[in-house]
Amino acid sequence: MVKLEHHDMIVFLIALGTIMIIARLFAELFKQFKLPSVLGEIIAGVLLGPSVLGFFWPESFEYLFPFIAHPEHTSTIPVQYAMDSMINVSVIMLLFIAGLEVQLPLVIEQGKVALSTTFFSMLIPIGVGYLGVQFLPDLFMVSNANVGLVGFFIGVVLSITALPVIARILIDMKLFKTRIGMTIIASAMLIDLLGWLIFSVLLSVIEDADSGVNLTYTLVSIVLFGGFMLTIGSRLIDKSLPWVQTKFSWPGGVLALAFGLCFLGAAFTESIGIHSILGAFIVGIAFGDSANLRERTREIIHQFITNVFAPIFFVSIGLYVDFVENFNLPLILVLLVLAYSSKILGAHIGARLGGLAKNDALAVGVSMNTHGVLEIILGSLAMAVGLINEEVFVAIVVLVVVSIITSAPMIKKVINRK
Repeated sequence: MVKLEHHDMIVFLIALGTIMIIARLFAELFKQFKLPSVLGEIIAGVLLGPSVLGFFWPESFEYLFPFIAHPEHTSTIPVQYAMDSMINVSVIMLLFIAGLEVQLPLVIEQGKVALSTTFFSMLIPIGVGYLGVQFLPDLFMVSNANVGLVGFFIGVVLSITALPVIARILIDMKLFKTRIGMTIIASAMLIDLLGWLIFSVLLSVIEDADSGVNLTYTLVSIVLFGGFMLTIGSRLIDKSLPWVQTKFSWPGGVLALAFGLCFLGAAFTESIGIHSILGAFIVGIAFGDSANLRERTREIIHQFITNVFAPIFFVSIGLYVDFVENFNLPLILVLLVLAYSSKILGAHIGARLGGLAKNDALAVGVSMNTHGVLEIILGSLAMAVGLINEEVFVAIVVLVVVSIITSAPMIKKVINRK
């Protein structure tokens, strides 16, 4: 049994306290420059990790994070387990609030144009990513046995659109409630749902041989679970929220219900062979779909997770990965070209076929090429199961950073041409 002894607890708390304080400082600094706080948290991790602190001041790095500096030492195993548990919980809660942002009625309302945009902005990037790895397996450092899985994974990464990032850009540009804005948001929501379902199945395929879980059973179970949560489960949550919000102390009662259901949903999907993140994501959709969920409560849930738990995950990216040693410029450039060309083209084609004018469809295409948090989570999970290595993961993180920085200027340029 792994147990945190007195010294282990001290090491764990020092590391956790350092992560949270430095992450907050850099998040606030980046917000001053009108950049997402998540970028500041990632940079904080790079500075605290082997890339900077571990390289220039190795003694300080070993003191603050001995479980990272010397993972081979058995004495650091309890702290490794504790920190890994915190990171896993953070990812689960991040997927819960990602689900809260998905509004299925909006997706249905947009109808043909949203479905068409979603289909082509997923199909073309997935195809391009798959073929890219097929033609350049050495660049992606993948064996012949895994080239198909890695190609499919890269395609899924290229197909995802960062819903929170693009929503903020559209609000700032006063485009959120326009037809273009609604098309982009509805398509991004549907892509989130389909992307996580596809990736979760991909993870189960990778782990199927070791776990012994039957894939057919897993797929049937997740369809039944998703169907239940998005129909009966959603109605039960909607009926119970007024009672919880009036009979229990606020916001404690709603937070307990939200996080309790989040963890139970995560536990269920984990038990059937699909990663726990999908369960949290589906519960988040069901919870956020309630008309009785107060906007203030939704904001408190969002703020609590993004300010307390999210920094732990994003700082860990730089803590555990040496960005300098694993910075592969040719790979990064190829990934950027594949991402920008396939996503813009795919979404543009879909929007045109959905009925939008040429310039409007181009604006949708450029907007849908906004990557963010979810791609980083995808990459970290894929790296954890050995599907990709650290160089590919660093390339994905760089893609996200470049995309976030360039999205708003590109969208403004296209909109101003109209």
